[in-house]
Amino acid sequence: MSLLRDIMTQEVETCTLQDNVYEVAVKMKNHDVGVIPVVDESQNCIGVITDRDIVIRGIAEKRSGSSAVKEVMSSELYTGSPDMSVDEASRMMAEKQIRRLPVVENGKLVGIVAMADMAVRSIHEDEAGYALSQISEPNGHQSKGLQ
Repeated sequence: MSLLRDIMTQEVETCTLQDNVYEVAVKMKNHDVGVIPVVDESQNCIGVITDRDIVIRGIAEKRSGSSAVKEVMSSELYTGSPDMSVDEASRMMAEKQIRRLPVVENGKLVGIVAMADMAVRSIHEDEAGYALSQISEPNGHQSKGLQ
């Protein structure tokens, strides 16, 4: 069974409540990401700010780029732990309709996992399963070198 620690991105760009929306948008652009976890001074994850948050709660509400992160961030936070199974995390993300899950340990941010990370894992498992089924197929369809 795969765990989040096996697939999560460990080096995560973060922001704090002292940052403004413009600074977060620049971080998103520079790191080619659509979500930035918001942490406090102890690196406890207290929320996330997404590109969608910036558009819906920022631009669409005519807030300036100097608006505080707190004004647009998502504070309803769902997190996983490094020891959570990938399947469990996937179910939770589907149920809560979230694409990226901060991974925390003792409240502190230790990584992030995206649905894309899970999709890549699933593709590899499917490919491995297919290969194994082909290798193990009865009726003489095995490689002649192995008979």
